[in-house]
Amino acid sequence: MKGKPSGSTGKIARSAGAVSGAVMCSRVLGLVREQVFATMFGAGYAYDAFVVAFRIPNLLRDLFGEGALSAAFVTVFSDYDTNRGAEATWRLASNLLVFVTLLLSLLTLAGIYLAGPLVNLLAPDFQLIAGKTELTVLLTRIMFPFLIFIALAAVVMGILNTKGRFFVPAMASSFFNLGSIIGGTSLALLFPHLGQPAIAGMAVGTLIGGFLQLAIQLPSLKKTGFRFTPRLNLRDPGLRRILYLMLPATIGLSATQINIFVNTNFAASCAEGSVSWLNYAFRMVQLPIGVFGVALSIAAMPVLAKQAALEDMQGLRETFTSSLVMVFSLTIPATAGLILLAEPIIRLIFEHGAFTAFDTVRTAEALTYYAYGLFAYSAVKIMVPVFYALNNTRYPVVGSFLAVAANILIISLTISTFQHRAIALSTSCTMALNFLFLGTILYRKLKGFSLVYLGAGTGKIFVATLVMASAVYWLRNLLAGWLTGGIPAQLAGIILLVGTGAVVYGLILHMLRLPEFTVVTARIAQRFRS
Repeated sequence: MKGKPSGSTGKIARSAGAVSGAVMCSRVLGLVREQVFATMFGAGYAYDAFVVAFRIPNLLRDLFGEGALSAAFVTVFSDYDTNRGAEATWRLASNLLVFVTLLLSLLTLAGIYLAGPLVNLLAPDFQLIAGKTELTVLLTRIMFPFLIFIALAAVVMGILNTKGRFFVPAMASSFFNLGSIIGGTSLALLFPHLGQPAIAGMAVGTLIGGFLQLAIQLPSLKKTGFRFTPRLNLRDPGLRRILYLMLPATIGLSATQINIFVNTNFAASCAEGSVSWLNYAFRMVQLPIGVFGVALSIAAMPVLAKQAALEDMQGLRETFTSSLVMVFSLTIPATAGLILLAEPIIRLIFEHGAFTAFDTVRTAEALTYYAYGLFAYSAVKIMVPVFYALNNTRYPVVGSFLAVAANILIISLTISTFQHRAIALSTSCTMALNFLFLGTILYRKLKGFSLVYLGAGTGKIFVATLVMASAVYWLRNLLAGWLTGGIPAQLAGIILLVGTGAVVYGLILHMLRLPEFTVVTARIAQRFRS
């Protein structure tokens, strides 16, 4: 790679552009959903209970829905689609859908039965507040079937991505948020009249949203030529290969879930509202992670898998390096923007109804510390699919468990001083460590990739980010009155700050001629001309 991105960069940028637009829509609706929670329930008793209850099936969702299953399936499905033909590919997909449905139905029944012990394990300090544990158990039992819908939606998304269809699967999560907002809010207003807590209505809304996320993808699945044939063959070599790939990845992702368990446990022991503050802040940082890291990962995964299937190692190296530069070009300026504008953004989005100015300050603190790890979090989303493409999942497992050890150590050393901020800080530090570890291993496994190209691109990104941050800092002080005024003034101030930052950053990168930025802007210009 001598001064230009890989040949697959344009394809990834085009696919990622479609995914980013859909993910942006989903994340914005997700923020609207969080606004509804903030306005109706604030940060404290009811929302703390909801966050912990949703986290329990979500731990399994990360394994089966958006983690090990999804990545392993795309790798095997791409191989079948490339080398074995349509009939064998559709048989494998049908077999996997039946297997996943049966397995997760059993897990859901077990989770509903064991909801009490699970809540006490995850948040034992909730017992110190009357009724909080009981409410969390009720919400857990309502939301556990969400796991089935979301895992099936992930398998369907994997099929569609491999067939080159990215927009509808990425848009599906918007329907999850719509179902949660409309269904959940309606039921939250109705439930108190039926003698049920309002927050339970939001829990049922989560189930509605999960069903919609699956259902909206089915018409596109049918258009690919897929025909479902009910079958369960546990000896199917394709299914066994998926499970074989899943096993080490599941162990690795279980380390991530241990981290979530540790973080939730520590947060529940801090001041009341800490669980809520951290969740609201992480929802904010998920916007750039989803739009940049997840979108590029989804777009790059089929390309990487196909290059590995064709044994095109040079193409694989170039695709990975170029994708990494693209991630940095989007996440490093986003990090600077979130740090500079954390409090004004939180105030504008959440400080309404039951969400107080005190909650704004505490949530903004958490957002600032989460933002430091944004580049690493998004980069790891690109790195892990490379290991899957190479059929080597051992190192992501090792990296995940190293992250667990580092997380426990960092939180233990800082929790008394930083309180809830220690958890956000530790998350960023452990992601950075994981990024460095996986990057070092990949350099060896790929027999090198262009560090000169990567370093030159990252240097240009840092220069552009520094200029942008200076402009935003100066303008933020100039608009201080707007950012603490009424909602129209706050909105105008944020739009002006974000718009100015984006223009300055884009102009500097254009002057510095970053190849990946040129590809992305060319795609955007082509879309507008069309």
